[in-house]
Amino acid sequence: MPHRRRVRQPALRLRGAAARSRRAHRRLRGYLLYLRQEGRGIGLYAKLDAYALQDTGLDTYEANVALGHGEDERSYLVAAQMLRALGTSRIALLSNNPDKSSQLRRFGVTVAELVPTGVHLSGSNARYLVTKVRRASHTLDLPL
Repeated sequence: MPHRRRVRQPALRLRGAAARSRRAHRRLRGYLLYLRQEGRGIGLYAKLDAYALQDTGLDTYEANVALGHGEDERSYLVAAQMLRALGTSRIALLSNNPDKSSQLRRFGVTVAELVPTGVHLSGSNARYLVTKVRRASHTLDLPL
């Protein structure tokens, strides 16, 4: 008769992870909001066209403008409305985008703290990240 392995250990690990998650949720409360704003609000298909322009040397903002759009057409009004619907009017915002916090404030959300997030700098994204810092004042800690 073949030896049967017990399945208890993974089940215990899963229960333990779930318990840790519940404890963390009690301690750290927050929301992750998803807004359909591909390509800085210009839409997915236009963003694909913008990528083609970026391949010719334009930066991400220049490409949007070349297509007849604004540099960044995103609005965070829906995010403010979602937070209100959740009963939240004061937040710590995890973002490197100062426009996001500015708009949320304008729409009545108190941004008590702006917490910058880390980024992975690589050869393939360095130009893009530097452009975000220089053109849109993103708070990225980059070796410029």
